[in-house]
Amino acid sequence: MKKKIHPKYFETEVTCACGNAYKVGSTVEKINVEICSMCHPFYTGKQKLVDTAGMVDKFKEKMEKAKSMQEKALKAKIDKKKKAEKKDKKVEKRDKPKTKK
Repeated sequence: MKKKIHPKYFETEVTCACGNAYKVGSTVEKINVEICSMCHPFYTGKQKLVDTAGMVDKFKEKMEKAKSMQEKALKAKIDKKKKAEKKDKKVEKRDKPKTKK
């Protein structure tokens, strides 16, 4: 190996945002990470929602609004159908020939 061309090798401490710390070999003296195997949902089996700027709440509101709009549309359709049936009954009564007994 050539001398003085390789970087220094450190026993580096990796620190996670959750507080977990472990040592690895690296050319960097200290490493900070946001997520590790102790807090990652894949390894822990716990799902954690990261709600950035209320996006989950906005999505839930949209879903509720869509559901209420569907219910209103269905109700309007049923009302329209009932009105059409009433109108047809009136037309049938009117068109019936009058007979005397």
